[in-house]
Amino acid sequence: MFFSPRVKLKPLIGLCRRTGTSLEAGVDIRTVFDREADRAAGHLRRRLRDISEDLKQGGSLADALDAAADYFPVLFRRLVEVGEQTGHLDAVLLQMAEHYETRLKVRRNFLAAITWPMAQLGIALAVVGFLIWFMGVLQAMTGMRIDILGFGLIGASGLSVYLALLCAAAAAVWVVVTAANRGMVWTRPVQRLLLQLPGLGKPLQTMALARLAWAMHLTMSTGMEVRNALKLSLLSTQNARYIDQIPEILAEITAGNSIYGAFFTAGGYPPDFLDTLDVGEQSGKIVESMETLSRQYQEHAKLALAAISIIAGWAVWAAVAAVIITLIFRLFSFYLGQINAALS
Repeated sequence: MFFSPRVKLKPLIGLCRRTGTSLEAGVDIRTVFDREADRAAGHLRRRLRDISEDLKQGGSLADALDAAADYFPVLFRRLVEVGEQTGHLDAVLLQMAEHYETRLKVRRNFLAAITWPMAQLGIALAVVGFLIWFMGVLQAMTGMRIDILGFGLIGASGLSVYLALLCAAAAAVWVVVTAANRGMVWTRPVQRLLLQLPGLGKPLQTMALARLAWAMHLTMSTGMEVRNALKLSLLSTQNARYIDQIPEILAEITAGNSIYGAFFTAGGYPPDFLDTLDVGEQSGKIVESMETLSRQYQEHAKLALAAISIIAGWAVWAAVAAVIITLIFRLFSFYLGQINAALS
């Protein structure tokens, strides 16, 4: 499951938009997915070809998507199912296209903000690697073992160990990020820890609430059963704090409590979110209230992303500074050591 392929955001956006537009224009769904299968490539082409064959045999799109296992997001599959049941599949797909497009823009903006700091970190690490290799060259020329950095890594063998350590660190980061995106349970303590960090917890919470408000607006507008709608909405946050609240909130709803009361009891939600939920529920316009709140939180999420980008940039710069300072002290210590040896 961890290494199984998953659809990328950009092709998923195109799939949602083209499919939604074609269905809105009255094109038969079997024709739509047959064309999409011809258009796609790689893993997506194979999945769409299987879906197209299932549709030709009279199966539903939701069942065909479920047969593709984890390749498509859970929220996408469940909303497609609701869209089919309510006859509003085209509208659901177009709304999901807008949602995933926003997520893609957020990701691109974040990557653009940390590109230069990451490049600086790469240069600093490359300098360290060059010094390790160059000390091996000096040893071959002079016959003396010179360890300027004091790490015990010299020459080609030392460089191999250094590169292996860097690869292991990069792999560990990739594993944690990928596991968090796939909702694996063991990453939840890490997510909770991040929410407690000053300056970082608040932006992360805002981005999670923006996804929650959007998902609640979309799921409840399709006529999905309330408990299923809330469960999917909380899962869409991809945040351990809110995912862990699913059993408690569903139990409150089952006991006959209001949606507002369930979220209030669970705790951890800001007053503006709870107030909007309360007013929307009492007025019978919870879908409209969530739509308005979703737009507001999307704007807040942009500011939150900017804050996270700044924090990430400073963190990377701090790592660069740590590498440079370490090099300076190591070189200075080596220089003093050589002077002391000469005086002795």
